[in-house]
Amino acid sequence: MTKQEIKDEYKDSEGKPEVKSRIRQLQREMAERRMMSKVPQADVVITNPTHFAVALKYDPLSSGAPVVLAKGADFIAQRILESPPLARAVYYSTEIDHEIPSGLYLAVAQVLAYVFQLRQYRAGQGKRPGPMPDPTIPDDLKR
Repeated sequence: MTKQEIKDEYKDSEGKPEVKSRIRQLQREMAERRMMSKVPQADVVITNPTHFAVALKYDPLSSGAPVVLAKGADFIAQRILESPPLARAVYYSTEIDHEIPSGLYLAVAQVLAYVFQLRQYRAGQGKRPGPMPDPTIPDDLKR
């Protein structure tokens, strides 16, 4: 067999690289659309304004931890809270649709408490909260 025949046989058996690349691109686009459709359901989006963003959903009635609905770079959402260290920690330690690690419970609870206080204030049911406290992030989860 010639070199060209070997290449052609490989393409026939494994598929053309161009087609495989296009399929992967379409899969990425569909996953991104699915993920982005969940952002409006998030209770909070925590960002490092130029690099990372994570959208979290928390149901206080369930016994579970907050869940990552979406993560990535430069998301546009209605509620954006800037906390670069926490955004990086959640981004690197948690997959989409998974609960956050227990080491981040306190930091995320601080952010969610602040967001819920803001909601109450805007609804006329509470006093105006002070500045957002710096979330406490364990050293082993810092990036």
